[in-house]
Amino acid sequence: MTTPRGVISLKPADCTSCMLCVRECPTWCISLDSHQAPDPETPAGARVRLINVLDDFRIDFSRCMSCGICVEVCPFDALAWESETDYDEPTRDALTHHTDRMSSHRGTSSKP
Repeated sequence: MTTPRGVISLKPADCTSCMLCVRECPTWCISLDSHQAPDPETPAGARVRLINVLDDFRIDFSRCMSCGICVEVCPFDALAWESETDYDEPTRDALTHHTDRMSSHRGTSSKP
């Protein structure tokens, strides 16, 4: 018997907005918004280095087929499987989980 994978969760602090998950998703259910900002760890006197800062990360679970490609391709382990599986939502739009909702899924993370 196989164990259900659950729901995909996000650790926003680990996401670098590299877009690998967005590009590799076969159903195009992932999208994210980001902006560039100066790296706070740039040494004094060095040229300012820009980094991507995550603004919003979204997965539309009405289109997600739970293939796990996004979890596997994330080089920073910002995405993980969680045991929560409740998708009982009143509307289709509510199945699109944003950064705040996805980070609240974090509990006992595990990669399959």
